[in-house]
Amino acid sequence: MRTPAGKECSYFYGDYYRGREREECRLFDNSNPPQNWEPKLCYKCSVPEIQQANACENMQLNARVQRLFFILPPEVKITAYCNKTQQSVSEPHIGCGQCHTLPPVFTGETLDPDVTD
Repeated sequence: MRTPAGKECSYFYGDYYRGREREECRLFDNSNPPQNWEPKLCYKCSVPEIQQANACENMQLNARVQRLFFILPPEVKITAYCNKTQQSVSEPHIGCGQCHTLPPVFTGETLDPDVTD
């Protein structure tokens, strides 16, 4: 569903049927402890980009609202965990590297075996 920021996100839910204005982020509902979600957090959230870059079904995303200083606006901090390899994922845009083979561009390997550096 399209977020208030205009991006597609599978965790966002909006109910506008017959004048209702109910919006929620189901990623925050599943967080432990539950976090307060506001529509303005969608503008700084990286989940739509992560979902567009990586569609691994084994990766579980977790969200947390983080505020560095009281004068700065709150930000969304995303962490990822791979259920298949049972390890945390350092870069959610790419994944853990175990579930799917990475293209040679990401691993630094050359396509032609005869080419040496």
